[in-house]
Amino acid sequence: MPIFKQVDVFTSVKYKGNAVAVLFDADNLSTEEMQAIARWTNLSETTFVVKATQEGADYRVRIFTPGCELPFAGHPTLGTAYALLEEGRIAPHDGKVIQECDAGLVEITVTGEDSSRELSFKLPYFRMTPISTEVVKQVEASLGKNVVGEPILIEDGPKWAVFEFGSGADVLEVNLDMTELSKISVANGWTGLGLFGPKEGNGYEMRNIAPSIGVPEDPACGSGAGAVGAYLGTTKGKQGKFSITQGCRISRDAKLSVNLSKDENGLVIEVGGQAVTCFKGEY
Repeated sequence: MPIFKQVDVFTSVKYKGNAVAVLFDADNLSTEEMQAIARWTNLSETTFVVKATQEGADYRVRIFTPGCELPFAGHPTLGTAYALLEEGRIAPHDGKVIQECDAGLVEITVTGEDSSRELSFKLPYFRMTPISTEVVKQVEASLGKNVVGEPILIEDGPKWAVFEFGSGADVLEVNLDMTELSKISVANGWTGLGLFGPKEGNGYEMRNIAPSIGVPEDPACGSGAGAVGAYLGTTKGKQGKFSITQGCRISRDAKLSVNLSKDENGLVIEVGGQAVTCFKGEY
């Protein structure tokens, strides 16, 4: 029987991060079966490990929310890599493993061992699109808070409408009318909303709201953190490392790190954190 693991990502403490179900040896499952399993697990994402098809990849992964398949997502990327490393199915080469997914090849950096292991992925791409003033006003009216800066739709696998607030406290105090936010998301082709604001020090509070794909509030979102990095690096020229906390409104305590740098191709965004396995079984 093939195995599965449920891995908690962006935490070293069980049940405080964002869980992903990782199903090994899933080549014989159809797309419809994968979607049915993801709907049943009812996690923000479920991943299915299959044989790689691209040269240089250590494995291929397919990523499903309860409602759809995604080309890329952050916490499933790190959780899947962690599960495979822990099981001895893959090993780093020069501190790297390479994941194949529908967004292409994703480089994952691995440092440390066992409980001290940390993983980070390099965001494979991002695309930015302005959000109209009319739609921004609709979102502000629904959330009951005014944004600062210029909201931007950032596609980095999912499509996150990124809204900056004056403080992390503002992010935690927004009104969440899931029905209205789902309508706005569907009407504009968004996966969901990424809300963030600064905390004391070099850190941010973040919430990712995606009711239209069956994820009312994501406990910890790697692609969402990548979108915040793209926003800050592009619109404000931010560089270096900063931290993000997420999930406290739903009794989680996720911790994400983002590093922004530049190379000959432009902005490089890396998102990382720890992970821990909570369950292992057969399917």
